[in-house]
Amino acid sequence: MNYAEIKYFDIANGPGVRTSLFVSGCTHHCEGCFNDIAWDFGYGKPFTESVWEEIYESLKPHYITGVTLLGGEPFEPQNQKGLIGFIREYKRRFPEKTLWIYSGYTYEELTGAIPSRCRTDITDEILSYTDVLVDGKFEIDKKNIMLRFRGSENQRLIDIRKTLKSGQITEWTDDPVYGSHTMD
Repeated sequence: MNYAEIKYFDIANGPGVRTSLFVSGCTHHCEGCFNDIAWDFGYGKPFTESVWEEIYESLKPHYITGVTLLGGEPFEPQNQKGLIGFIREYKRRFPEKTLWIYSGYTYEELTGAIPSRCRTDITDEILSYTDVLVDGKFEIDKKNIMLRFRGSENQRLIDIRKTLKSGQITEWTDDPVYGSHTMD
């Protein structure tokens, strides 16, 4: 798997100060995509274990709240395979920090409620490590620059931990629980 960019000290892609990894490769090709250069799976640099270590190092300060994965498309099947080892190790080293993932696939597609090519044998495991999923393709006719942490009105901020616990989609709310890094 390749990655297009890593943003350290990012405040745009989730609450607090985060490290954001932009993976390469996306088959959605949303009109108006802000990162269309990352549609190409061959774009960027290889996502090696030495890159993982650079990201883990960036997460050591207490004020870094977590990692955000976006792209490209983190849930493309080949990207899931490239990310799973990194995610497992991230959650092992930093269980108190959050994982946000942006995906053009919907929660229903990722879980198999709606059949989709994105569903793999490791999708559920990735979701189990995820705190918030920002789901849905960017839709230019629903673009709204006033939305927090998303680009179009169809996209949802899903609290995955609460959703998995209750069995019902629960939208994330910006509350003090997340600011203090304590999760259910």
